[in-house]
Amino acid sequence: MSITQPVAAEGGSGFHPPGPGSFELPPIFGDVTKPMVLLVLSAVLIFGFFYFASRSASLVPNRLQFAGEMVYGFVRNNVARDNIGSEHYMKFVPYLFTLFTFILVNNYYGLVPFLQFPSFSRIGFIVPLALLTWLVYVGAGIWKHGPLGYLKHATMPSGVKGPILLLLVPLEFFSNIIIRPVTLTLRLFGNMFAGHLLLILFATGGWALLSSGNLLYGAVGVLSFGLGIGVSFLEMLVMFLQAYVFTLLTSMYIGEALADEH
Repeated sequence: MSITQPVAAEGGSGFHPPGPGSFELPPIFGDVTKPMVLLVLSAVLIFGFFYFASRSASLVPNRLQFAGEMVYGFVRNNVARDNIGSEHYMKFVPYLFTLFTFILVNNYYGLVPFLQFPSFSRIGFIVPLALLTWLVYVGAGIWKHGPLGYLKHATMPSGVKGPILLLLVPLEFFSNIIIRPVTLTLRLFGNMFAGHLLLILFATGGWALLSSGNLLYGAVGVLSFGLGIGVSFLEMLVMFLQAYVFTLLTSMYIGEALADEH
């Protein structure tokens, strides 16, 4: 929902605090909802930006080319190469670059006027990304070590022998094979959901207090709007960090799958 839309009780009075229902948006047309449109729009925006940034690439870049190269260089050098290693990292740069920019744009929708909805505050949109990441790093491990070799690599810590393996192998399998896509999903969803909920609360609560007609309540409403602005700046940082963390962990999982030892 829009963070500037007041939440009023039935009949036009009172205040209903926002909750999970605030993220259930009605279809725009047919079964197509606003978050679906935002996902498609993000793909168009990312493709358009980097197409025009690279279309007339030159030795002395213009501002658009410089911005595109800066984002690409950040993912290639600081995320992919540092965590996967210089031998194989270029194979995974396209996926990591796409992942980072896709999550970043969809996160920042939460602060764009008239859009005001971070797509990944809906958990259903994150699950496919996490499963795709799982397929990429498990596939990389199988490519490097073979199916049984990767299973051994992922579940048996090097140098550990004896009965302790009866305890460690199930734990490592659960941690490295099962849990990782779940934690990737919950981390991004939790941050985007909670952050947007706070923004809705400060905006709608502030509006309800200002329109109450009570001078004291009005002053608290102004304070609520001020806090909402402060949280918006904090959200700008959180939105970037969540895109970075998701991409960084993906590169670390790939690097671990390709490593010679557990």
